[in-house]
Amino acid sequence: MRTDTSGKGMPEITPVLLAGGSGTRLWPLSLQSYPKQFSSLIGDQSLFQQSALRLSSSSSLAFSRHVTLTNADFRFIVGEQLHTIGVRPGPILIEPEGKNTAPAILAASLYAMDENPDAILLVAPSDHVIPDVSAFHAAVQAGLEHIANSRIV
Repeated sequence: MRTDTSGKGMPEITPVLLAGGSGTRLWPLSLQSYPKQFSSLIGDQSLFQQSALRLSSSSSLAFSRHVTLTNADFRFIVGEQLHTIGVRPGPILIEPEGKNTAPAILAASLYAMDENPDAILLVAPSDHVIPDVSAFHAAVQAGLEHIANSRIV
C-alpha cells in the first residue's frame, strides 16, 4: 500500500494493458503489423500511449507499473512507445498464441498473484478513447470502495 500526500493509505492498483489485438477491423488505418492501438489516430499519442498515461498518474489513485499483454510481434513496439512518453515499462507478458481476452487476463492474474497475492488489477484494453480522464479516475475510485468489500468490479 502506498500513501498519498495527505497521509491516508491508498490501495495500489496494478494496471493490466491488453495490447495483443491485430486491429484488422480498422483497415486500412490499422495494419496487422501495426494495429490501431499503436497508431496516433487521435492526437499526438497512440491509443496505447494514452491508455498507459491514463493508468500511470492520478492525484486520487496509486498505480503500480503496468503489466502489458501482447504478442511477440508487438513486444518491441510496446517498450518503445512507453519509453517515448516517459513511462517505465513494467512486465511485458507475451502471448504464445492469440486466444482472446480471457486467457490474457488469466495470465496477468497469475503473474500479479505471484508478485502480490492481494493485488488489485485494473484490466484495460489499450485501444479505447477516454477523453475525460478525471471522470474515468472517479469511476475507478468508486470501484475501489466495492473492492474493499470483497467484490469484483
